[in-house]
Order: sequence, then C-alpha cells, then structure tokens
Amino acid sequence: MNLLVIISNIIMLGVFFLQKSYVPPQIPLFYSKQVGEDQVGEWWMIFIIPICMNIFIFINYFVIKKFFPANEFISRTLQVANFLIVLSFTFIFVKITLLITL
Repeated sequence: MNLLVIISNIIMLGVFFLQKSYVPPQIPLFYSKQVGEDQVGEWWMIFIIPICMNIFIFINYFVIKKFFPANEFISRTLQVANFLIVLSFTFIFVKITLLITL
C-alpha cells in the first residue's frame, strides 16, 4: 500500500509539472460554491488535494497500528478505504489539472 501512495504522489506531481506552463494564475477548485469568483483559488491551492490524501492515509495507518493491530476485519476495511482514497484523490487531481490546462 505504501508503494501505491508513493506512485500516486509521483503521478500527481508529474502531471502538474508537465502541465505547469499552462496552469493559469487562478483555477476553479471550490465547486461547491456559486459560479464565479467564489470557485476560484490560487494555482498553488491545488496541492491541498494531495496533502489531504496523505493526511487521511496517515490517520488510517495510525488507527490500524495503534488501536486495531490484531483485528483483521478493521485492518482490511481501512486498507480498502486507503486504496479508495488514493484512487479518488489521484483521479480528482489529474482531472482538475488536465481540465484547466488543456
């Protein structure tokens, strides 16, 4: 699982740095807000996505190791949750990056 997190981080950084020259100074990130100025954030705010992903993964690993080292069911459940977090956050980051640069 750690390898998957590392690969995901490399993919996100790679996609961003390959498209960096096309990234506008402000990008739409906050889709839950009304259309217009409220949705727009600075270009560096896109890194909130991988930072949150890594925090969630760390918290899940901490919970597994600290509270449920012997409980196989909860360990597997949190590992599946980590897998889904990695996939969804990577997809969201890549999709937003490609949408604003292409």
